[in-house]
Amino acid sequence: MAEPSLVAAGEEPEERAIEAALRPKNLDDFVGQHRVRKQLSLVLQASRMRGRTADHVLFSGPPGLGKTTLAMIVAAEMNAPLRLSSGPAIQHAGDLAAILSSLSEGEVLFLDEIHRMSRPAEEMLYMAMEDFRVDIVVGKGAGATAIPLELPPFTLVGATTRAGLLPGPLRDRFGFTGHLEFYSVPELELVLRRSAGLLDLKVNSAGFAEIAGRSRGTPRIANRLLRRVRDWALVHGVEQIDARTASAALDMYEVDKKGLDRLDRAVLDALITKFGGGPVGLSTLAIAVGEETETVETVAEPFLVREGLLGRTPRGRIAMAPAWTHLGYAIPSGVFAQEQLDLFELEDGGSAVGDWAPESQ
Repeated sequence: MAEPSLVAAGEEPEERAIEAALRPKNLDDFVGQHRVRKQLSLVLQASRMRGRTADHVLFSGPPGLGKTTLAMIVAAEMNAPLRLSSGPAIQHAGDLAAILSSLSEGEVLFLDEIHRMSRPAEEMLYMAMEDFRVDIVVGKGAGATAIPLELPPFTLVGATTRAGLLPGPLRDRFGFTGHLEFYSVPELELVLRRSAGLLDLKVNSAGFAEIAGRSRGTPRIANRLLRRVRDWALVHGVEQIDARTASAALDMYEVDKKGLDRLDRAVLDALITKFGGGPVGLSTLAIAVGEETETVETVAEPFLVREGLLGRTPRGRIAMAPAWTHLGYAIPSGVFAQEQLDLFELEDGGSAVGDWAPESQ
């Protein structure tokens, strides 16, 4: 399998430690997400004024936008301890019961990827969130008894990248829900300025703009690219990072002007050169680029679709007009116009809106 891309790379322990150090510690230092930040600030301030624990909070949105950071800020703003866990780690109701029973009053429990919890644990969480109580079942069969266990008031902060997978009863029990949006380039520049100050880096305005423009609207990626540019500058003896330095460093790491990495360009290039722009099924496309189907669908596709470079039609994926021009290919006359219609029409003549058909694989 090909090497992981820089923008989707897994983090080493040292990288995680550096990223943790760059996290804002309070809402005033948190850049972007103005609407969510303002609303959350009001919720927390009101809770402090009432002398009560904050309402349960749910953060949703794509990876890397600050959901975990905001959970840590909630605990800091409420001057409360923070307990970290995740949905995949809670596969049995007993796992959740053990965590809940050990919480102290006012503690903040953060569950990342909360939509991946098991169903029995989910159902136990309903009562815990609403009544601060869980029923522990002792024994089996006819002799089983439920022992009620009172819980101290706590705040649950959930984070999910797939809000649509959360059951309605669970979603409705959160007192505040904040959806995080992708960042603009100016907002990412502010993120980078703060991070550069913490890392003691000298970067001019053009250098910040160059890195921010390739960061896919995601602070986590922006900080990761900044650290790679820092490494390039250190090795090449560059004291101040400018646009030329940043461009040279990111070109070496195969992150282009639009933020596309090796995998993104491989997907688009295969679509254009091997399949004439599509349509082609997802599994066929994944084989063509030597990646797993899930990798193409979850890592490359969301950004390519958001940038208008790739389209998903009932018959498969297609390369949109900007993809052809970005990779330096001429758009064949008539081909793209026909495929554009496939975005809205199914093969049987029905409408693709509200009557979606599964694509061929």
